[in-house]
Amino acid sequence: QVQLVESGGGLVQAGDSLRLSCAVSGRTFSRYAMGWFRQAPGKEREFVTAISWNSVSTYYADSVKGRFTISRDNAKNTVYLQMNSLKPEDTAVYYCAAPRKSYYMSSYYYPNEYDYWGQGTQVTVSS
Repeated sequence: QVQLVESGGGLVQAGDSLRLSCAVSGRTFSRYAMGWFRQAPGKEREFVTAISWNSVSTYYADSVKGRFTISRDNAKNTVYLQMNSLKPEDTAVYYCAAPRKSYYMSSYYYPNEYDYWGQGTQVTVSS
């Protein structure tokens, strides 16, 4: 059974940094791409960033490019989201996600490309 567990959320001020973690169990982590999405109240879940199975490729939403960094540690079965220069509009529940298909994905940007989701972690950025 594949399980994803996020941690690291919290309440911070604008300009601060946070690092989210997502620990994955129940599969060979290194064979799968990983993604982060977020959902603010009253809004649809939106793509934040993704990383290929081999870490060669990373993908970012325009709204976070240059501020957020995704990385993975295959020895720890964990994917990270380093968030710098946080803004109030980054406030949301952040979810990590994984596909059922191993290795390459046809697209990294859409929630329906992912099959497994964590429970989410709240990030609140005050102005």
